[in-house]
Amino acid sequence: MVYRKVQFYLILLCIIHAIDAMTRAEALDFSSLVGKHVAGYQGWFACPSDPVDPRWSHWFHGGQTPGPKTLSVDLWPDLSEFDKSELCSTGMVLFSGAPAFVFSSENATIVSRHFRWMREYGIDGVAVQRFFGQIANSYILARSNVVLNNIRMAAEGEGRGFFLMYDLTGLESDQGVEIVERDWIGLQNEHLTSSPSYMHHHGRPVVGLWGLGISDRRARPTMATALIRFFKDDARVTVLGGVASRWRTLSADSHREPEWAGVYRSFDILSPWTVGRFKNSKEADSFASDVMAPDINAILAQGKDYMPVIFPGFSWHNLQHGRAPLNQIPRQCGVFYKNQARNAIGLGATMLYTAMFDEVDEGTAIFKLADNSAKLPLSASLLIPDADTCQSKNDRYLEIAGQITNDLRRRVEGK
Repeated sequence: MVYRKVQFYLILLCIIHAIDAMTRAEALDFSSLVGKHVAGYQGWFACPSDPVDPRWSHWFHGGQTPGPKTLSVDLWPDLSEFDKSELCSTGMVLFSGAPAFVFSSENATIVSRHFRWMREYGIDGVAVQRFFGQIANSYILARSNVVLNNIRMAAEGEGRGFFLMYDLTGLESDQGVEIVERDWIGLQNEHLTSSPSYMHHHGRPVVGLWGLGISDRRARPTMATALIRFFKDDARVTVLGGVASRWRTLSADSHREPEWAGVYRSFDILSPWTVGRFKNSKEADSFASDVMAPDINAILAQGKDYMPVIFPGFSWHNLQHGRAPLNQIPRQCGVFYKNQARNAIGLGATMLYTAMFDEVDEGTAIFKLADNSAKLPLSASLLIPDADTCQSKNDRYLEIAGQITNDLRRRVEGK
């Protein structure tokens, strides 16, 4: 009798879980980016215990022994919700005296928890960063594919969306263009865009191409044109361009060659990169009025879409080996982030991109972060967000991101 009761409850729990998963998966419409707030997702963290790529990646400078002086991140994740068996020991110690752990993106449980936070706080999905340097290296590509599969499963399980964004840093030749094209064909053969969570726009899957035309990237206009033509005409996708913030005027962070004007205007969606382009709310306001407003007018006049990039703050002190200041662009207790969103929505933006969900290297992460010194590694130069302006909170930026989603929805729906 007891066995039958246990069996009944187990079956009931399975049914409840299945219904819950279906409900979550049906909660959002991924046929359009209108009204959607997505975050960039790096997914590039690795540990020596990983089965595919057993080495440290994006926690410590390459090839160096883990320690406070070899850190390459400025923010420390709050891992209190994770079981220690899911994490990687660094050999360091926290101020509290506890051992210091980090995570690997190869671990599906970690990625699933991240997407659960997105669902709980109201982030619609992610732009999955897929780096040219990874797909050009078969060893690293294997790891990248594992992480992409983790993201796909987590997105489907938590009812969130995702689309692929190629970071084209390092693309310098026509052969590189062919590498990107082959990679996408391979992913199509794996039916990536058939996932119910893969985000579409204008009836086609979305693919982002980031870095084309940005002044410190070396891709030529002919290479950019070839890639865009491949994705639009051959692959039949909606192409989002992560472009220079001054794309319209071919100035500042944009290449100056006139051919780039045509490249920029051939994208279906433009998403100018603004991280580091302004450093406080006053400068963000000036950018909105002087750059974003005419950008939106120009794009809408062409019948294209515009996805502004907003970010909470910036810091890459450790990534730059101490040559850059810690807390280079302060978060101002969320004021800086919220102000950018308010500007973009007020100017008529119908979709938003937060940079980034998990970017602790450059201090733009919005996921749960260590909010007091007891949670930081001993002797490390790390940033506690908002410690200089207000009481820190580990999930403040997830909460703000959810508020931004709601504000965007109300604007799009005319409420």
